[in-house]
Amino acid sequence: METQEKFLSFNLGVRDTAVISLQHITEVLQVALPEICSVPEMPSSVLGIYNWRGEMLWLVDLEAMLGYPPISQGPNLLSIMMGIVLENKGKYLGLLVRQLIDIEWLDIKQMKPATAELFYPKISPFLQGYFINDSEEMIFNLDAITIIQAPMWGIHN
Repeated sequence: METQEKFLSFNLGVRDTAVISLQHITEVLQVALPEICSVPEMPSSVLGIYNWRGEMLWLVDLEAMLGYPPISQGPNLLSIMMGIVLENKGKYLGLLVRQLIDIEWLDIKQMKPATAELFYPKISPFLQGYFINDSEEMIFNLDAITIIQAPMWGIHN
């Protein structure tokens, strides 16, 4: 049985690498900070709304959401970020990350379970597990569906 899946890999924080399965990714795009319309009374990780293909797309600073320093403010501020558009059952959410690395095949049989002791409490609920790459580094496998359905958004577009 074929257990290889295609993943998009990207940087998380300064040192970490994460992947999300391509089956939930609709598009990747460059987003400039001034193009995001901020919305008051939202969690700090929610940057606001972006006009995507004529639709309103909510954009989230993935690093801030997962407990890293935000990429959208302070000394880490990036004026151009990469957006990963996730889709599940007609719901869309845009994740903003520093930079994309690559598209890679990973064997899901090699995935190890994420235990709470290994990870920040903020990231644990969104992990499907992790991989160890050839350089013995841990690669976080983020669960797109859990991220889209996160109750913290309280946004149902």
